[in-house]
Amino acid sequence: MDVELRASDDDRHRVVADLHRHTTAGRLTLDEFSERVGAVWTARTLGDLAALTRDLPVLPDAPAAGAADVGHGRRELLVLFAVAALTLLLLGGFLAVTR
Repeated sequence: MDVELRASDDDRHRVVADLHRHTTAGRLTLDEFSERVGAVWTARTLGDLAALTRDLPVLPDAPAAGAADVGHGRRELLVLFAVAALTLLLLGGFLAVTR
């Protein structure tokens, strides 16, 4: 990695995600997290970003959001559809009884 290369917004988002994971693991306090995230958005180079995580262990790659989220999204959509169908059936039954 060339530490003098300019950092992109994607690079910054990746570092913020890593800092968040370290915070949830208990390696950083919320104050430290806030301080480092502020520095992420002012960092100009990849070297500046690397300095913000230098004292933290390397994290394994985050699980891919693709397959797990798709299944979860389908399940939520199915539940939503079932609730809507049940609501329509109850409303139809109520209208049939009250007429």
